[in-house]
Amino acid sequence: MPLSATRSKHRFTVELPVNASPKILYPYLASASGLSQWFCQDVRIDEDHRYNFIWDNQSHFAEMNSHRTNRSVRYVFLDHNKRHTPDANYLDFSLEESQLTQEVYLRVIDYSEETDDVELQEMWESLILKLRELVGG
Repeated sequence: MPLSATRSKHRFTVELPVNASPKILYPYLASASGLSQWFCQDVRIDEDHRYNFIWDNQSHFAEMNSHRTNRSVRYVFLDHNKRHTPDANYLDFSLEESQLTQEVYLRVIDYSEETDDVELQEMWESLILKLRELVGG
């Protein structure tokens, strides 16, 4: 039985400032080379244009479901056979710029089986801190 059939999904959202322009940040969110620098152990793209996110030497395949250049990108995760599933896990990254303060915020929506908000908050804060260090923000 697949994991998704036994556990309910949870939508976690975090929004943190990143002092860099969307033009600088977007490649770190939308390219395999950019993501592998801060997000996970490695990211590769296969011959069918699927992203292979590698954590703890385990592959997790996803497709870029949507993107708006310098604005947002969504990755929808596939099953072990690289197929779509109903109610699939996804990651959504979006860049928001405050017109008032000129600050840029990265909003992450993490839709998965992980339900511990404290753990998710700490994980995403740590990852975004790593991203900030890379972009000088």
